[in-house]
Amino acid sequence: MTRGVYIVANDRVADNAIALMSSIRLHEPDLPVVMIPFNEDCHQVERILTEKFQVQLFPDLPFLEEFTQLIGEIFPRDFLKLPNKMRKLAAWFGPLEEFLYVDTDIVVFRPLLETLNFLKDADFITCDFHHKGRGLADVFSEAVPSQNIFTSEALKDVFNSGFWGARRGSLSLETMKALLRECAAHREYFDFSSGTTDQPILNYLVLKGIERRLNIVRVNPQEPGSWGGSTHFVERDHILYDGDCPLRYLHWAGTPMRSGAPYRELWEYYRYLDYANAIVPTTTSTASKSSVQSFLKQYLPFLFNR
Repeated sequence: MTRGVYIVANDRVADNAIALMSSIRLHEPDLPVVMIPFNEDCHQVERILTEKFQVQLFPDLPFLEEFTQLIGEIFPRDFLKLPNKMRKLAAWFGPLEEFLYVDTDIVVFRPLLETLNFLKDADFITCDFHHKGRGLADVFSEAVPSQNIFTSEALKDVFNSGFWGARRGSLSLETMKALLRECAAHREYFDFSSGTTDQPILNYLVLKGIERRLNIVRVNPQEPGSWGGSTHFVERDHILYDGDCPLRYLHWAGTPMRSGAPYRELWEYYRYLDYANAIVPTTTSTASKSSVQSFLKQYLPFLFNR
């Protein structure tokens, strides 16, 4: 059985993708990771991730193009803010039998296979507190509960679309197409007010199409937080802790990642980490200025050849 991770990336998010992959490889050097290109502007990031981190490119690019075209045919042009964000749905039809999808504005602190193990009890897994914090915001409008589109219990399973996992056969292509058409016919169901694209649609697909769902934070009372906007996490040896529990991952969803932003120095550590020579879980010296510049010249030569 092939288990692994999907990411979506292009050259614009190359720095984030490098930080994410450094954090993954620190714990799991051989875990399969597959990159779904966000668009055609992905050649630099593809080269870096394949050479340094052994990331594989999504193997069926013609299918990916057909799927992107399908999204354009189903949804009116003004329905989705960034239609290519829907490409993450292709994870259901890729080479991995059990997979996690992970956004690139994330770093991880524990082996991802620990999270994948929860698929033994479900066909779809998440690990976040969206249901407690944001509730239905950024997912569904008031039309959904008022029209009883889902039960109140099902609505407790709403989730952030940046970190989740599934089994490859848990949604067929025909089922997905039918559900996407339902979404396109009911714009009033969704809350796009904060500029989300895929999150409302993905939640609809999962709540309608997959019965065996599991949110790790609901079955594990000791599960730590994961949001980059939380200010109470404590860093020890380049790992964040919620109390005495190490975070599974940190997601900067909706929070800035620029200099001075929350946990920026931690992100920089992973962005410039020479993971091959790092030691887990003790500290590793941050790369020196010269070694960082050497790395950039090797993997991002376009920065020095303008």
